Amino acid sequence: MTDNIQSNNHGFTPDEAETLPVIEVLDEDNRLRSQYVDQVHDCLDEDDNEQIYRLVQPLHTADIADLFELTPRDDRGKLALALGDLMSADVLAEINDYVREDIIDALPAGQVADLAAQLETDDAVAIIEDLEEDEQRAVLDILGPEDRAAIENALSYPEESAGRIMQRDLVAAPETMTVGQLIDYLRVRSDLTTEFWEVFIVDPHYKPIGTCQLSWILRTPRSIPLGDVMKRDQSLIPVDLDQEEVALRFQKYSLISAAVVDDEGRLVGVITADDIAHIISEEAGEDILRLSGAGEGDINEPIIDSYKARVRWLVANLGTAMIASFIIAQFGAAISSMVALAVLMPIVASIGGNAGTQTLAVTVRALATNQLTQSNTIWAIKRELYVALSMGVSIAIIAGLGAGYFFTNPILGAVIAAAILCNIVIAGMSGVIIPVILDRLDQDPAVSSSIFVTMITDSMGFLLFLGLAVASNIV
Repeated sequence: MTDNIQSNNHGFTPDEAETLPVIEVLDEDNRLRSQYVDQVHDCLDEDDNEQIYRLVQPLHTADIADLFELTPRDDRGKLALALGDLMSADVLAEINDYVREDIIDALPAGQVADLAAQLETDDAVAIIEDLEEDEQRAVLDILGPEDRAAIENALSYPEESAGRIMQRDLVAAPETMTVGQLIDYLRVRSDLTTEFWEVFIVDPHYKPIGTCQLSWILRTPRSIPLGDVMKRDQSLIPVDLDQEEVALRFQKYSLISAAVVDDEGRLVGVITADDIAHIISEEAGEDILRLSGAGEGDINEPIIDSYKARVRWLVANLGTAMIASFIIAQFGAAISSMVALAVLMPIVASIGGNAGTQTLAVTVRALATNQLTQSNTIWAIKRELYVALSMGVSIAIIAGLGAGYFFTNPILGAVIAAAILCNIVIAGMSGVIIPVILDRLDQDPAVSSSIFVTMITDSMGFLLFLGLAVASNIV
């Protein structure tokens, strides 16, 4: 696709094509140009739906989704209605969750149902699960019996589980069927899914016993039974397994697709790599945002939701900061008699905080990717202890020499060196032990670990530095 709309008429008559504006749509980074977006918005303000349709028709579905996200919230429903048949299921599946809610609220239930019916079950569920209960029922009542049953079944599983993200459309065959019979079956049955990478081989109870890749089927003589060419070793995904664990299995075993089974081991769906790519990105982003206490971290999130998600962590930080302030207050006389203490205090706390954050990020990632388990926890703690000691010695020497020279006080340099060394070691230990403890207690270590680590590094940093200063009689 080129950067100019006029490169392809996309079904317009010559006269209609001549009326299209000559405007560059995408920039060098493959993003919608601001001039193009402004022109669409101007047409929205003028209620020129015909021109909006002409401007948007040449875009890829992903670019249309981007256009919605760049459109003010109050105008998104209006844009969806103006696009008519361009507001396809594929576009809806590409759109950010918060933006999708704005669009669905503006569309009639019948159109939402039509769009949901065109999607894979997992994408349809992602659309319907965010609706209010009465809106869900209105949409489900319009859907056909099969689509409604599939979506209701998916909604019965826990959120972010394999049952929510799996697809129901798959190809399964008995092991007694020959390759030739399978090929003929695939050609005759027009109701089968057209997008799949492997055929699941099942027993009479519909329990998966193996898989056949399409490449094997195409290269095997027609008379060979599927049972002779299938791969019996396969990764089966329990229907209630958390989506993050599903993603880890795909990553560990390099899966393209995997069968999903119910509690009795029967085949109920399939999860494919394209579904997992989104999950991996989503889960990684969630962990980073949780570490910072930023909530969902989506710029399309309503302001009130962002406020609620963030303010509670700032309140918690206020509480931990008051603890550090209380410690400082206990050494008020020492600080007032030696200004250098006040100058150097933030260095000790800041260095410790950064060291703790580094260790915390490594530990949370290791827990999320199953690199850190009960079997290697002690080894991980020892490793971080050695790393912390190495960093502490290096930073302590630099800071100690610098402070001793600047303030012409070797004892002060030794005090800050000792305080930094101890605080970095404490930061390293807390950065690994706290998330491990939270994980063992079945709490998300990404959510609250940073609060505890910050409190420890700040409080201990001030206590160590000021305590050592008083003990050394330099004040």
